[in-house]
Amino acid sequence: MISFREIDKSYFKAYDEIPMTVYVKSHYLLEKIDKGLGGIIFKEIPVKEYIKDFRIYEKASKYEVRFDISNWAFFMAFDNENPIGAVTIVSNTNNLYMLDGRNDISVLWDIRVADGYKQMGIGQKLFDLVVDWSRRKGLKQMKIECQNNNVPACKFYHKQGAVLSKIDEHAYYNDITLREEVQFIWYLDL
Repeated sequence: MISFREIDKSYFKAYDEIPMTVYVKSHYLLEKIDKGLGGIIFKEIPVKEYIKDFRIYEKASKYEVRFDISNWAFFMAFDNENPIGAVTIVSNTNNLYMLDGRNDISVLWDIRVADGYKQMGIGQKLFDLVVDWSRRKGLKQMKIECQNNNVPACKFYHKQGAVLSKIDEHAYYNDITLREEVQFIWYLDL
């Protein structure tokens, strides 16, 4: 029996144990026409397959150390009482660069579904929960960060109606392990 509910920080340890793996089989390559002035063509190109575990970057148990999470919400999916998915949505947090100083947007901070439960609608339901939460708060847009090597997520956000609005080829330049990744920022009008 799959269930979904909003959770508090007492669930963070269980949240952190849910895998956040991406099985990378392709990347979006950006082909610039006339140095970008003529546009950019996105080409999905196959790559040597690898697994990227985003869990090393996002730990719910560490959020409160870094941020005031009073305007954040957390939802989890359970199979009976076994955690199988989770999502974090953020709004109105001082000094959080992803909010761009705006108080009319939310940021999809983290979304994850355990491998054995992917392609079952769990991610869709978690996404719907944060969209609904954002609308109830009267927010105008939801901002979503993704990378060019997470093609399934890019396709998912596009399917939801989000618009790719920013591309930063140097967003991760200072991290040698991420330097080759391209940051995509999507916006979903609420």
